[in-house]
Amino acid sequence: MPTLKAFLQTCGAGAMQVLFPSGCAGCGRIVSEPGALCVSCWRGVRFLEMPWCEVMGTPFSHDMGKGFLSAEAIANPPPFQKARAAVAYRGVARSMVRNLKYRDHTDLAPWMAKWMMRAGAELVEDCDLIVPVPLHRSRFFWRRFNQSAELARALSKISGKTVAPQVLERVKNTRQQVGLKLAERQENVRSAFMVPPEKQIDVHGRRALLIDDVYTTGSTAIAATRALLKGGAAAVDVLTFARVLPGDFQPDDLETI
Repeated sequence: MPTLKAFLQTCGAGAMQVLFPSGCAGCGRIVSEPGALCVSCWRGVRFLEMPWCEVMGTPFSHDMGKGFLSAEAIANPPPFQKARAAVAYRGVARSMVRNLKYRDHTDLAPWMAKWMMRAGAELVEDCDLIVPVPLHRSRFFWRRFNQSAELARALSKISGKTVAPQVLERVKNTRQQVGLKLAERQENVRSAFMVPPEKQIDVHGRRALLIDDVYTTGSTAIAATRALLKGGAAAVDVLTFARVLPGDFQPDDLETI
């Protein structure tokens, strides 16, 4: 009986919650469900909202008018069409990224994807494919999962859009970006990605939405975008969970894309 089955499932879930209570994604305090934040941590999250640069998604302190672009977008126009991020990479958001990326807390991905959907709804609606930034196979072997792919799958489940993790490969085993300056980051990921010839048919003429956990200097997003465009994509947008805001970048301190 469906009603009995649902009842038993509810009882089972309740028992698990009692035996293994969920911890706040920011500080570890007991909360109602996995991925949730306590009141204190919730207050510490800075959600990125309009007004912002229509290309880079970096927030402005006040409304500059429709179509106004940031100095970054004007001085160095990116190959992607638009970039958006859900939150600023600091405090609780930074802890969530680290817990997902380095402590195997993949249960955070659905919650993080919900925040990403809120920030990038327009980009998700316009895309044909959701493409996670890939790990090199050697790094994937040791880490066992790709945090960007976890976010992409969760976003696909929410939106109904197709996730295509195989259309973009990391063919260069790049160094960790931690500790590298901007020019070093750019060189580190130069020619690091490609669309395999057999996958170009899946990309050709389509609008791709590139997914990653953090946007820092944009070096990885730019390199991956160029690879997708070279592989035949009509356009690329970028959506990340967090964004390092101008002035916050510390080369020796951040785990970045």
